[in-house]
Amino acid sequence: MPDQIKRIAVMTSGGDSPGMNAAIRAAVRTGLHHGLEVYGIQQAYAGLIEGDIRRMTSRSVSGILKSGGTILQTARLPQFKELGYQRKALRRLNEYDIDSLIVIGGDGSLTGALALHKLGVRVVGIPASIDNDIAGTSTSIGVDTAVNTIVEAVDRLRDTASSHERVFLVEVMGRNCGYLALVSGLITGAEIVLIPERAMSLDELGDVVVRAYNQGKTHALGIIAEGANLKCSDISEYLLRHDIGFEVRITILGHIQRGGSPSAFDRLLATRMGVAAVDYLLKGETGVMVALEGRGIITKKLEDVIGKQRPLSPQYDELADILIR
Repeated sequence: MPDQIKRIAVMTSGGDSPGMNAAIRAAVRTGLHHGLEVYGIQQAYAGLIEGDIRRMTSRSVSGILKSGGTILQTARLPQFKELGYQRKALRRLNEYDIDSLIVIGGDGSLTGALALHKLGVRVVGIPASIDNDIAGTSTSIGVDTAVNTIVEAVDRLRDTASSHERVFLVEVMGRNCGYLALVSGLITGAEIVLIPERAMSLDELGDVVVRAYNQGKTHALGIIAEGANLKCSDISEYLLRHDIGFEVRITILGHIQRGGSPSAFDRLLATRMGVAAVDYLLKGETGVMVALEGRGIITKKLEDVIGKQRPLSPQYDELADILIR
């Protein structure tokens, strides 16, 4: 263990993801196990600049493993792109004699981590984004829970749709990445899936719904990523105008996808990543993000992953072409 590492701090930043607390818990207890002082930064980069930093003990993270959200809270600070704000953060870390920083969050959060790394701070990032849009890792903390939340909601809606001969259009998160829509569409048997990566015309969509009606289906289900080229309201208006045989209803799941107790998979992934983040810091690594590759937790350079979107699996695209009809 490098002699100079004595105090580490942990923060969560950007949108919250189920499993963040599990990662905090793992990082705190791993740091304590190695004889380090561990601090928690409230309200992400904004809290860092304001000095909202507190000492963490094993008891500080007791009982949080199953909780959604983040006990450290989170916030967005667009101004952190400016060098002046970054220097204020560096000054605050120095005031607390904090040697190393663990940043849990998405692309914007990891961008801030890279900026601090370039100023000389030892930093390791942990990917947490329900959209599964972070490059360099097979999946991020919170993705599995979000998918399960969507599937549970869609399964319930399907029962109602079938009872009333309706088309249900369900908007899910995914401004730039269609992972949640595509995967949940595959495992709920949706007739329509719209994602940002693949445009679809209203006429093409209407043909799908008409075919479902003509085949005798009692309902149709569409899962629409929020960043898709067509909005639920546009689709609803088109279907109603063309009288395709079904009533149309829109459900926007919204922030319900972010909340809830993390799944077993997310708890384990977050725990492994939290432990690994501390271990890699102790090995002298910095400016990296821990990542799931195969069954192992490795590191990727932050500069190689930020600003790049994780591509959708071609296998999922192939499955969608075969199964979504």
